Amino acid sequence: MEKEVPKHYQNIRIRYEEYGQALSELGKAIKKSGPIDEKTAHLIQLGGAAAIRSEGGVHSHTRRALELGVSPEEIYHSVLLLTSVIGFPNVAAAISWIDDIVLTD
Repeated sequence: MEKEVPKHYQNIRIRYEEYGQALSELGKAIKKSGPIDEKTAHLIQLGGAAAIRSEGGVHSHTRRALELGVSPEEIYHSVLLLTSVIGFPNVAAAISWIDDIVLTD
């Protein structure tokens, strides 16, 4: 599965190299700091991205979850579970962004 990193994100990483490196290290440190496995971590992050309507975040965490062996059904279910928390419109948007990844690969 080919990773598509948004150009805007790439440009920030190039322009602010130390900042980009710090972001990467922060993400690694957070994942190592607790008992949650990597698959579950990406599903949690996917839920957060859906909640703030971050299309890029939903794309990224969907892609990463799939790479770790999470099934499309698990990905969709993790977002459907948010309906009573973030509302149907946000869930519908997230499902369309998950479709962008799942249905094109």
